[in-house]
Amino acid sequence: MAEPLVITISHRLGRAEAKRRIAAGLDQIRAAVRPYVGTLDLAWDGDRLLFHVSALRQRIEGVMEVEEAQVRIAIMAPLLLRLIVGRFAGRIRNEGATLLDKPKSEA
Repeated sequence: MAEPLVITISHRLGRAEAKRRIAAGLDQIRAAVRPYVGTLDLAWDGDRLLFHVSALRQRIEGVMEVEEAQVRIAIMAPLLLRLIVGRFAGRIRNEGATLLDKPKSEA
């Protein structure tokens, strides 16, 4: 595997609220990737969400680290899938930013 694909999403929610929103949005995340993957396993380890995805008989592994002012997603994929994952990086960033955006009443 090559270097991980790293996606960083800034937020102003604090660690606990960002983690809460991500946890609440996991069903949406599963639904969004379901057409593209065989399996998706997610597990929290403190403020880190570990994930394993299988697609095209290949395995993608990653970790989402929830920090005080940003979420950092590191995705390790074989070369074949790295090209596909790279195409989705912008969508992942945009969807994550939407999920972590403060409601307009708090802006």
